[in-house]
Amino acid sequence: MLERAKKQLPEAITSGERFEIPKAEGHIQGNKTIISNFSQIVDTFRREPQHLLKFLQRELATPASIDGPRLVLGRKIKAELINQKITQYANTFVICPECGKPDTQLKKEDKILTLKCTACGAKHPVKAKI
Repeated sequence: MLERAKKQLPEAITSGERFEIPKAEGHIQGNKTIISNFSQIVDTFRREPQHLLKFLQRELATPASIDGPRLVLGRKIKAELINQKITQYANTFVICPECGKPDTQLKKEDKILTLKCTACGAKHPVKAKI
């Protein structure tokens, strides 16, 4: 009976990762792109909204503004490109290159932006400029 009960259980859906890079959810309204879960993305990364906003403006070459919990981009942009840039941001400014954990803080020391990992203690200079 126990084996039959195990067979009836659903497969585990969780991936085991405690940190997953969130995907941008939004829509195109006229000639603007609206990302409705921008505040959720910023909360997941534990970064300032202005920092991510500035990065996306620079990488996507478009004006943008924060409107409450959403982000309004000044032109039509495909979701794939936005998600690619969010992943690039996470790899550069959030995930520790040493241990691969997202437990990091951005600190500015002597005009150099450094990524300090609270999990392993490593410090790395951030090469990307915003």
